[in-house]
Amino acid sequence: MKIIITTAFCVVWASLVSGQVTSVDSVTNEPLNAINNVIKGNTSSNITLGAYAQIDYNQPVGEGRNIGKMDIHRLVTFMGYRFNDRTHFVSEIEFEHVSEVYVEQAFINYNIHDAINFRAGLLLIPMGIINEYHEPTTYNGVERPNLEGKVIPTTWREMGIGFSGNLAPAALKYQVYLVNGFNGYDGSGHFRGSDGFRKGRQKAAESYISSPNLSVKLDYYGVQGLKVGAALYSGKSQSTLFRGISPANETAWAVADSSVVNILMAGLDARYQLNGITARAMWVNTRIGNTPQYNAFTGSDLGSRMSGWYLEAGYDVLRLAKIKTDKRLVSFVRYEKYDTHKDVETPLQRNAAYNRTEVFMGVGFYLAPGAVLKADYQLFGNGLSVDYKRQLNFGIGIWF
Repeated sequence: MKIIITTAFCVVWASLVSGQVTSVDSVTNEPLNAINNVIKGNTSSNITLGAYAQIDYNQPVGEGRNIGKMDIHRLVTFMGYRFNDRTHFVSEIEFEHVSEVYVEQAFINYNIHDAINFRAGLLLIPMGIINEYHEPTTYNGVERPNLEGKVIPTTWREMGIGFSGNLAPAALKYQVYLVNGFNGYDGSGHFRGSDGFRKGRQKAAESYISSPNLSVKLDYYGVQGLKVGAALYSGKSQSTLFRGISPANETAWAVADSSVVNILMAGLDARYQLNGITARAMWVNTRIGNTPQYNAFTGSDLGSRMSGWYLEAGYDVLRLAKIKTDKRLVSFVRYEKYDTHKDVETPLQRNAAYNRTEVFMGVGFYLAPGAVLKADYQLFGNGLSVDYKRQLNFGIGIWF
């Protein structure tokens, strides 16, 4: 009981001495979430608290009776601490579907210079749009784009070390990290054709490393309202079979080699937001080596290439009324096309069901900058069916 009372007191106290800023950097066109605000020194206290929440209602539509799903999809709490002007620690703890608890981020950031920050800990992999900026008030639609869940396994974070910075004269931001890779094999295989590497995310839960992986991203922000990014991830999946192998044991090395895959993922993304207009575009392509050996060893159906793209456009229709208000009513449409079996190697046969097309049409009513009510209509299709499945989605998004 004493622990509960003490924790509650600390939370209330810290919330009184620290306010959250949720805006956009006018120079870099970068959303300023809790982590960025702490590192940039935008908070008034050494301690910063925040949270975001996503609450969903998904209702399939079609012939016959369809049962809907209601879910507190995720609730994430943020805590940051500023040791001094150069040294910060930030962390996020995620509760998914009420019953699952994860650490989403936990790293120390040391500002060496405006152009150089050192980071170490549990880091988000800078690939795509949603993986770094996934607070529900920062994107359109009740659900995140599925491309950035199946091909890019958002939320994708791993233990690592590296550097980030802002090269202001060139209007460029960069991130370079060495991280542990996906858990491809620890007694069983974790990769599969339907969603690639998603089940292999280690999430710093007693994660292990058998070979380091490289993650790099560049963002250009030299045009007002526009941010364009290019990202690369390269390395190998991890396998516990490498533990304790003698250099002379060629058979054991051959078996261990068959339990890993080579990964080369490249992505391009663009975001535009100005005068009520919002637009996004995303493309990602992943080449995977050694899949015949991996599939034969693990019994999996992992493809040798995954790829996809989406386009999205939106507009704040309240702008048409020319009313001075902090509220927004954003209508949008998004088209997604992605295939987690874009290529396969024999003897595996390509599964056309993994070639997916999705269309979202909806609105988001922003009651305040950090609170939104969402509704959209979703169409699902794949290469095996000419008919689209349909679904209505309703949601609440909170971020402070």
